[in-house]
Amino acid sequence: MSSIFGNMVKVSVFGESHGAAIGVMIDGLPAGEPVDLEAIHAFMERRAPGRNRQSTARREADQPEILSGLLNDRTCGAPLCAIIRNGDTRSQDYAAMANIPRPGHADYTAELKFHGWQNRAGGGHFSGRLTAPLTFAGAVCAQLLARRGVTVGAHLQAVGPVEDCRFDPVKVTAEQLQTVSAKAFPVIDEACAQPMCEVIEAARQAGDSVGGIIEGVAVGFPGGIGEPMFDGVENVLAKALFGIPSVKGVEFGAGFEAARMRGSQNNDPFTVGEDGRIVTVTNHHGGALGGISSGMPIVFRVAIKPTPSIAQMQQSVDLAKMEPAELHIQGRHDPCIAVRAVPVVEAVAACALLDMLLSDVP
Repeated sequence: MSSIFGNMVKVSVFGESHGAAIGVMIDGLPAGEPVDLEAIHAFMERRAPGRNRQSTARREADQPEILSGLLNDRTCGAPLCAIIRNGDTRSQDYAAMANIPRPGHADYTAELKFHGWQNRAGGGHFSGRLTAPLTFAGAVCAQLLARRGVTVGAHLQAVGPVEDCRFDPVKVTAEQLQTVSAKAFPVIDEACAQPMCEVIEAARQAGDSVGGIIEGVAVGFPGGIGEPMFDGVENVLAKALFGIPSVKGVEFGAGFEAARMRGSQNNDPFTVGEDGRIVTVTNHHGGALGGISSGMPIVFRVAIKPTPSIAQMQQSVDLAKMEPAELHIQGRHDPCIAVRAVPVVEAVAACALLDMLLSDVP
C-alpha cells in the first residue's frame, strides 16, 4: 500500500480510522524553518469533525503531537513526524457490516486486494479520517510557501445545484484567499452559504448525502517550475489531490469548458504587466502550459462525491454467504464531505507545490 507522495518533500500518511492514532511523516523539509504551531491548530480546526450540523457528530480534538523534526519550534533537518490520537471511536457500529461491503466505499476492492486482512472499522486506512494528518502536513508546507511568497486558498464553489462565484483567475490576490479561508463557511459570496446549508440539511433529513466542488488557487507561484512530460504542475497536483478520499475529478483553468471553446477563445493573449512581467490577459490555462508554471495564478477545481455512508437502506452482498443482503449503515457521517474538505484541498496542494518549488532549486 503506497501512502507516500512527493519527490524532495515526501509526505507519508499512516494509521486507521479507529486505530490508536493516525499520523504523518514529512521528510525533506529545509532545516531552520520556523513552524507556528498555533497557526497549524487553527488551520486544522477548519477540518475537524463535530463542529457544526454540516459535519459528522464524531468529535475529535485533532491535536497533533510532534514526535520528531522540531527543535525550539524550528525544523531541525530530521523528518518531521506527528501523530493525532483517535478518541471518539465506535467500532461496534461496524461489527454487523464485517462481511457486507458498503456501496461507494473501498470495502469490496480492499477485500479483493488484501483478502480480509485489512482493518475494516470506520473504513480503516481508506477513511476520510486520514485527511487530518494530511491537513497537518499541508499547514506546515503552507507556512514555508508563504515565506517564499506563495499563498494557497480554496472555497466551496458548489454544493449540489447551488453555486458560489469563482475567484478571478487573473486578479485574485493572497488577501482574498486568506479572507475566504478565515470564514466559518468557506464561500466568496456569503449569500450562497444559507442555500448551501439548506441543501445539505435536506439531504441529512432524508438520510442521504450531497457532493460538491472546491475551487483552489495558488498565487505567487513562480513561472518556470514543472517537469514535462509526467511531472508537470498539473500532473503532480492531480496525483496528490486524487489521494484525498472522495475526490472524483480534477480540472485546471477552464478545464472541461475548454472543450467547448474555439482556440481563439481559449488561448490567453500575452502582455506586459504593470510590474514589467509577462502576464496573460485571461487565464484559461490555469497557470501552467506544457506542464510548466507560467507565473499566473494556478487555478484548479476538485469534484467531491456525495458521502457514501448514508442512513437509507442499500443493496449489497454478504461475502460470507455469497448472497444478496440489505445494508443499513450505522455510525456518524458527514451529509456533505465537501465542506470540511476545503482546507484538505488547500493542504494537499500546499504539499505538492512546496515539493515542486524545492525540487526545482538548482
